[in-house]
Amino acid sequence: MRTRLLPLLIVLMAGVLLALGFPLAGSVAAREQQRVVVDRIDDTARFAALAQFVTAGPTGAVGAEGDERLDTLRAELKRYHDLYGIRAGVFYRDQDAPPMAEAPGSWRLPDTGESARAFDEALAGRRSHDPPQVWPWQRGRLTVASPVVRDGDVVAVVVTDSPTGQMRSRTLHGWLVIGAGEGAAMLLAVGAAFRLTGWVLRPVRVLDTATHDIATGRMQSRVAAASGPPELRRLARSFNEMADNVEQVLEQQRAFVADASHQLRNPLSALLLRIELLALELPDGHEEIASVRAEGKRLASVLDDLLDLALAEHSAADLRLTDIAELATDRVDAWLLVAEREEVGLAYTGPVAITGWADPVALSSALDAVVDNALKFTPEGAHVEVSARTDGDTVSIVVADGGPGLTEDELARVGDRFWRSSRHQNISGSGLGLSITRALLAAGGGTIHYAPNEPRGLRVTITVPRTGPSEPEGAGPGENVKTVRTRGRP
Repeated sequence: MRTRLLPLLIVLMAGVLLALGFPLAGSVAAREQQRVVVDRIDDTARFAALAQFVTAGPTGAVGAEGDERLDTLRAELKRYHDLYGIRAGVFYRDQDAPPMAEAPGSWRLPDTGESARAFDEALAGRRSHDPPQVWPWQRGRLTVASPVVRDGDVVAVVVTDSPTGQMRSRTLHGWLVIGAGEGAAMLLAVGAAFRLTGWVLRPVRVLDTATHDIATGRMQSRVAAASGPPELRRLARSFNEMADNVEQVLEQQRAFVADASHQLRNPLSALLLRIELLALELPDGHEEIASVRAEGKRLASVLDDLLDLALAEHSAADLRLTDIAELATDRVDAWLLVAEREEVGLAYTGPVAITGWADPVALSSALDAVVDNALKFTPEGAHVEVSARTDGDTVSIVVADGGPGLTEDELARVGDRFWRSSRHQNISGSGLGLSITRALLAAGGGTIHYAPNEPRGLRVTITVPRTGPSEPEGAGPGENVKTVRTRGRP
């Protein structure tokens, strides 16, 4: 969620900064140009004041050597051009006539363009309008014109034509300052966005973690409702209330199953005893008595499994570093006699030593239930293979049998309480063994998975974590392949 929320906030903040930055950059450029224009207006006004008192006309402008005012005007224009590099001139109304004064001496007013437009506006008796904006990437020039008025008539026009290099440099420098400020503001905004999204989403992450913990059986997980927005704090409190209610309902259910199975054992034992006493009064080999005995034993087995399931769901796992390969080998050895009696091959293949974090008692019970199932459904002459392997940060024990296997629909239901395939109803069992196995494994963070075995049979994979809370990943002793050991028919 953070990867989706952050770009949205960053784009919005970037849009706001750009919306402020572009007008500010335009304002800086306009301010720099306006300052130059105002300065040129002052200069043209001063030159116009000097030209106002020059009495030489267009025909005598060049040869009027005795007019000191004209000499002063020409000297001022020349010094102005030498000092600032700005072309300046005083031009008569008739542009074909020689100018009154100009600097440099070869400069003439162009017939078209911005200079001609400014000249025409000044001839109308008003100062020329502000020139178009010159941007840093343009190499334009600024032209400003002012009229020379004598006795109410415009007799000449003062024109200045300025280079814009320094102005564009100042504008660009101002833009760089604005860009640096925008960049710093963007970094601050990104940092604030990270903090804001972290503050908003931290309760969501905690809630997601707690939900996952409860889904995997750690019902004591709760969410701290002390941080984040008020809505998420209220959601956290509601989640904790829901988790408390769910835990209470599950606890009541487990207590009911445990109490019911425990309380029914005594009446069932008394009933079975009365059946045995009744059997003494009947002839030997009575079929109904044998059927009643079998159903009574089956009911006793179901009650025992219900009690084991309730205890497995309620008990906490005693996790410790366990040699998974040694534990699997030990359980295979324990079931070899049953395998010989059923005339089924049973063997362990795999590394000599693989360590993982598990409850040894719970894992042994789970493996016993899986191996018992495998031997129960594997026909004579077939083979059951138990193996162990590492897979990243997990350790897996695989039990593959050669039985009839399960269909895809049956694989989706295997492990459900009291569920048994319709093809295996004639085989003894309560349908609770694999449910107990799943509960035992879930308490320690383990899982159990079912898949078809090739070419036939069922493949059951028990997975436990390879590393504990304080152990770095990848730790563990080296693995050496162990020689296959088998008894019974292969």
